[in-house]
Amino acid sequence: MTAHIFVDETKAKGYVIAAATLLEGDLAAPRKRVQALVLPRQRSLHMKDESNSRRRQIIDTILEMADTSGLTTVIYDAGREGTELERRAVCLATLVADAALHAEARIVLDLDASLQVWDRQRLIEYRRAAGLRDRLTYAHQARTDELLLSIPDAIAWSWARGGEWRTRVKPVVRYVRV
Repeated sequence: MTAHIFVDETKAKGYVIAAATLLEGDLAAPRKRVQALVLPRQRSLHMKDESNSRRRQIIDTILEMADTSGLTTVIYDAGREGTELERRAVCLATLVADAALHAEARIVLDLDASLQVWDRQRLIEYRRAAGLRDRLTYAHQARTDELLLSIPDAIAWSWARGGEWRTRVKPVVRYVRV
């Protein structure tokens, strides 16, 4: 079974990547759950644009998905030391190493056109170094095209916010890699 790993980051209060993993082969049901949260006139969900009541609703839905779909998340926290690219490199290298624990994995990163070429080069290197060329695929997609990218967005945002927000998402966070 392929692990589908959806990845987004936040640069608020350091550098944090959230990698939300769904192990089920059919992603239609989780996509439908996220689509139901998208309001008229919205193309996707983005936590920074939502009200607190909507943020709670989104997180509650993610927690329900953890119960019904086996959703888990890993937080990669690179802190504040080094450049943004250095911190991203450490997070991606660790993410690829963790993906090696699955028989097959597909990583979908939230599209940032300014990082796409850089990411591809690093992912090629990390995949090769881990011996995962045949077992790990990756893609960059806009969150408007892949609604499941809303999940790591919500978790990364909540984690970086701390306090109540971090506490709310803790049940879906399997572990934190610092």
